[in-house]
Amino acid sequence: MISIQLRFRSLSTHLHHLTGPFSSFHISLSTLSQVVTKKSAQNANQENPVLLNYLINTLGFPKPKALTISGRLSWVKSVEKPKLAVHFFKSVGFTDAHIQSAVCTIPQILLADVEKILKPKIQLLQELGITGSDLGRLLSTKTVLLTRSLDKILKPSVEVLNNVLIKGTDNGDWFRVLLRCDWVIYGSPQLRLLPNISYLQSVGIVGSQLSSLLKRQPHLFVTHGSKLKKLVSELMDIGFSTDSRMLVHGLHTLSCMSQESISRKLLLIQSFGFSKSECMVMFKRAPCLFRGSEKKIRLGLEFFLETVKLEKSILVQRPTLLMFSMKERVIPRYQVFQLVKSKKLMKKDPKFYDMMCLTEHNFLEKYVSRFTENAEELLMAYKGHRLDLGEE
Repeated sequence: MISIQLRFRSLSTHLHHLTGPFSSFHISLSTLSQVVTKKSAQNANQENPVLLNYLINTLGFPKPKALTISGRLSWVKSVEKPKLAVHFFKSVGFTDAHIQSAVCTIPQILLADVEKILKPKIQLLQELGITGSDLGRLLSTKTVLLTRSLDKILKPSVEVLNNVLIKGTDNGDWFRVLLRCDWVIYGSPQLRLLPNISYLQSVGIVGSQLSSLLKRQPHLFVTHGSKLKKLVSELMDIGFSTDSRMLVHGLHTLSCMSQESISRKLLLIQSFGFSKSECMVMFKRAPCLFRGSEKKIRLGLEFFLETVKLEKSILVQRPTLLMFSMKERVIPRYQVFQLVKSKKLMKKDPKFYDMMCLTEHNFLEKYVSRFTENAEELLMAYKGHRLDLGEE
C-alpha cells in the first residue's frame, strides 16, 4: 500500500490545476472588443473631455482613473448612453460604489443598450432571487456576465443549474454560487457544465449532495473533465466508494486544500501518536476535519487525549469529535460530564463521547433537566463556563 504521504501528495497535485474553470483554454471576450473600433484603439491615450467630466462630476471617479477610462472610450462624444445606463443601474439597486467598480472592470457597459442588453440580463438574475444590493454587489465584480449572450449562454446555463440547486431562488443560493464562481454561467453548458454534472452523478453524487457541492465548490462544475475524474479516481484509490456519502465531502476537501496544508495536518495528527493508516481512516470518516485550522485540530487533540483521557481508537472511529466547537460545545459539556460523575447522579457513568454527539435538546433533557435537585448547578456549569480559546 502506498504511503499516506504519497497518496495525499498525488491527490493534491491536482489542486494546482484548478486555478480557473477554463484554465486549459481561453474564451475570447469578443462581445467586449466589438465596441472598440480600430480608431479608438489608436487614440486610447487621448483625453475625452465630455466623458471625463461625466466620470468625475457625476460618478465620482478620481481624475487619474477617469482619464484611463475615458481614454479607453475616446470615440464617445455624448454621455447620453452612459446616463441611461447609470440611471438603470441605480433603479435596480446599484450604489455609486457598485457602479464605479463595474465601470472600472468593463468600461463598455456604459455604452450598452439598456432595453436590449442590460435589462433582459438583469431580469434573469432577479428571477434567480438576486436583487437590490446583492445584485449590485455581484455585478460590481462579476460585470463580465453582462457581456455574455442571453439566449446562447446565460439562459441555457441557468436552466441546467436550476435542476441541480434545490429552491436556489428562494434562499440566496444563486447569489452565493455566482459570487464564488461566475464561470458556471460564463460559457456554453455543453463545454464543461453538462459533462461534469453527468460524471458526478455517475459516481453517486446526486440530489442534495450535488446541490451542496455546487453551492460550496462551484468551480468543480466547470473545471477540466480530466482533472475532475482524476481527483475522484484518487479518492477511490484510498478507499472511498461511489455508494459512500463521504465521497462528496472528500471531493470538496481535496479541491480546496493545498498539498502543504494536507501535509501539515497529517504530520500534526501523527505527532499525537496516530499511525499513517489511522490518519487515513480519519480522513475517510470525516474529510471535513481536514478543512479546519491546525490550531483547532491541535486544541481538540490535546483536550480529548490529555484532559478527557480518551483513547486514540475512539478518535479514529469518531474523528467528528474534533470538529465540534471547543468553546460552545466541548468544554461546557465536559463540565456537566464531570459534575454528573462527581455527584454520582447516574448509576453508570456516561461516556463523554456519547454526550458530545447528542443534540442540544436531548443533551439538556438527559443530563441537566432530569436531575431536578441539581438542575440549576448543572445548567450553570453548562451555560456559565466559557473559555476564550481564540478559536478560529
